[in-house]
Amino acid sequence: MTKVFVLAPDSFKESMTAEQACFAMQRGIEKVIANAQFIHVPMADGGEGTVDALVAARDGRKVHFEVTGPLIDQNVQSYLGLIDDGKTAVIEMAMVNGIHLIEKSQRNPLVTTTMGTGEMIKAALGLGVSKIIIGLGGSVTNDAGAGMAQALGAKFLDKNMHIVNVGGGQLGQIESIDISQLDQRLKQTEIVIASDVTNPLYGASGASYVFAPQKGATPEMVEKLDQNLKYFAELVKHQLNVDVADVQGAGAAGGLGFGLMVFTGAKIRSGVELVIEETQLAEKVAKADYVLTGEGGMDFQTKFGKTPFGVAQVAKKLNKPVIAFAGYVGQGIEELYTEGFTAIFGIVDGACDLQTALKQGEQNLERCCENVARLINL
Repeated sequence: MTKVFVLAPDSFKESMTAEQACFAMQRGIEKVIANAQFIHVPMADGGEGTVDALVAARDGRKVHFEVTGPLIDQNVQSYLGLIDDGKTAVIEMAMVNGIHLIEKSQRNPLVTTTMGTGEMIKAALGLGVSKIIIGLGGSVTNDAGAGMAQALGAKFLDKNMHIVNVGGGQLGQIESIDISQLDQRLKQTEIVIASDVTNPLYGASGASYVFAPQKGATPEMVEKLDQNLKYFAELVKHQLNVDVADVQGAGAAGGLGFGLMVFTGAKIRSGVELVIEETQLAEKVAKADYVLTGEGGMDFQTKFGKTPFGVAQVAKKLNKPVIAFAGYVGQGIEELYTEGFTAIFGIVDGACDLQTALKQGEQNLERCCENVARLINL
């Protein structure tokens, strides 16, 4: 009897894409179960790999553009995805304003900008789409989405009515906000934020205190950035009559979640839930005998909206066994066994340094899946 495997991993960060992980899983299983059938559903949660996952799952295509990178004088080559016969665009903010795009010594959230994300939105509007999905995650910015808004026509003026070119360090200089020239096409376009972050815009659990240190901010910078985000939120509240600073996810991508809600009318959703819906994962899992998932690391935090947890929840409802694989298995995974996971395996073969583990990720995943297939085949 033919066994059907749904392969639904996230990317294994810095080791393999979700699509590469699907093929590694398949190769391992095929060594043991010759007549197996495979349904590939590469996954993401709004961060790295979201565009590729949705393009692959929905038979979409990529459209390439050059836009502003994290630094105002930096250009980057990037692409967005088109799905739904060109009606929906998928944008990944990290592809244009992500932390991996600038050297560690250059990372400074006082000056980095989300302008490139705004340029990608403008490019998508130019393609005539009616919906835009924007994945947040992996940013190197802390500008509350002001750079994004500038690219779409918003103007931020200082006390002398001069335009402020906004990074996170300049938000406090803004005295007035002019949205009269904001791109009118936004009003006819549904914009959805995909995020696995629930932080508010400012405060102890806000964008600056939680995420800015990873982006190069010193403690003094963090304090200034947080004050600027609070000031900007109050300005937006009084001048635009929009109050979303405390909405879960407003602090995502250095406050880009906030900026998108304010200036584009975007709605925020759980990234993994959105990807599950867009990839029609449930319909595919319904056909499966086994569901395989995984990502670079798994521990007790996996249940807070990470991709493998989302996949397991879908499979649990359909009473399908779920086997997960991770490069790193941390503390608290026993909590996951009551959440739909049948088994969780670490794929690393013996003690080795991180770079070796990342380099050998595909062969380690392939070997581990082969061993699991041998158990299935008993």
